[in-house]
Amino acid sequence: MDKKKRCYIYTRVSTEMQTEGFSLDAQRDKILGYAQYQDIQVIEEFCDM
Repeated sequence: MDKKKRCYIYTRVSTEMQTEGFSLDAQRDKILGYAQYQDIQVIEEFCDM
């Protein structure tokens, strides 16, 4: 039996400059899209500002 891969999502920005064009929402969307494409189950999400 093949188990589905699982992952956690961690998004963050460390400087104010990083928020321009690389927002937390953009990071999350990209990661969720990748997980869906690779058939990876997201277990939990963490965010650090």
